[in-house]
Amino acid sequence: MNLPELARKIGEAAINSVRPEKLIEEKVKREGSWLYLAGEKIDLEKINKINLISFGKAGQKLAEAIWPQIEDKLGTAVITGVKTHQEKGLAFYFPAAHPLPDEWSVAAGRQAYELALSCGPEDLLLVLISGGGSAHLCLPDEGLSLEDKRKVTDILLKSGADIKELNTVRKHLSKIKGGRLARAAWPARVVNLVISDVNGNDLENIASGPTYYDSSTFAQALDILRRKEVTDRCPQAVLHVLEEGKKGLREETVKKEDKVMERVKSFIIGDNLKALLSAKEEARNHGLESIVIALDDFGEARVKAEEYISQLITFVRKVREEKRSFCLLAGGELTVTVRGQGRGGRNTEFVLACLLAIKERIREFSGLDWLVMSLATDGRDGNTDSAGALAGRETLLEAEKKNLRLEAFLADNDSYGFFKEAGGLIFTGPTGTNVMDIRIFLLVPIG
Repeated sequence: MNLPELARKIGEAAINSVRPEKLIEEKVKREGSWLYLAGEKIDLEKINKINLISFGKAGQKLAEAIWPQIEDKLGTAVITGVKTHQEKGLAFYFPAAHPLPDEWSVAAGRQAYELALSCGPEDLLLVLISGGGSAHLCLPDEGLSLEDKRKVTDILLKSGADIKELNTVRKHLSKIKGGRLARAAWPARVVNLVISDVNGNDLENIASGPTYYDSSTFAQALDILRRKEVTDRCPQAVLHVLEEGKKGLREETVKKEDKVMERVKSFIIGDNLKALLSAKEEARNHGLESIVIALDDFGEARVKAEEYISQLITFVRKVREEKRSFCLLAGGELTVTVRGQGRGGRNTEFVLACLLAIKERIREFSGLDWLVMSLATDGRDGNTDSAGALAGRETLLEAEKKNLRLEAFLADNDSYGFFKEAGGLIFTGPTGTNVMDIRIFLLVPIG
């Protein structure tokens, strides 16, 4: 059994199940004047026009998939995730950046904000949301610049902040995040169709929730910067805005009880669990016992790696003693606190840390073949061009042959550099979707 090839097939099945065109086909139907959006039935005869905002890494593909269903009622559209800026009639396309916003992100954010403001009470604002949306739609609040937003985002990413911490800060520095885009559209009807890239499908934090309520506060955003011990590196303008907000001098994000939310409906159409279940089915089709051992995992990548390898030992014994073959699956999104000067992402760092943990317990893995793979479903792992990495027995042999010290690469956060030398980097290119990460552990008897 070729484990690298098998792992790639399982990962491919996971990604294919959450491709935007497939999700729209499953969740959106048009029958005459009736439009079915997930759980919502809409009589288009009572709708003046549909304004569309489709943003995030799946922005273009989601828009293209739903377009034929709504074209006759379509007003203005704002779409991100394209290669070049275009204007086609009333459709505006923006090539916004990720993970740090750029000038196009601000242009897209401004266009989306103006579109929301233009909505009337008989209009439907259809919002298609996917991972990467926080960077794709960026509109700094009064007194802040794009560079202020970029700098604080970069600082938090490198400090190991999780997505909730990061978005709590971003929402309180924005004109559109934290429900403010829905506030701008009120009293228009708003329907959100969402591909989730956040643990627990937390709608407050997916793309920083521009059309959903927010339970966090300015005070909490300021506290995050203090707990991460980064206030001395943050722009003074950022601290000033958060301090003003804490004192009640700036309007808070939209809260659950706000009248704005009475006109908003939200539906998750794709998530990490859907991808894991497809991976599980694919593994079973290849004769492996397939088990999901963790959902919504989070935490420091190298710490979680040791925990996973310890958890695998029970299954290792079953493989060796009972000759059973396993595919163990996990999903979520880990973090990396950058201390070194190397290059890598959370997935490559996780696999490298797993490899080191296995090396230290290599005797327990005798009598079987094994492989660890961690894959970013959007095709991009951190600041690299890879989607992640895979590693097995051959990787350890190659590292020994080339005298590659795993500990040194890990200490320098240079997981990409290690797998470039030892082999195992995975390149998918942008997948057009994003439901966090998939982790695959294959354990099979030898012979």
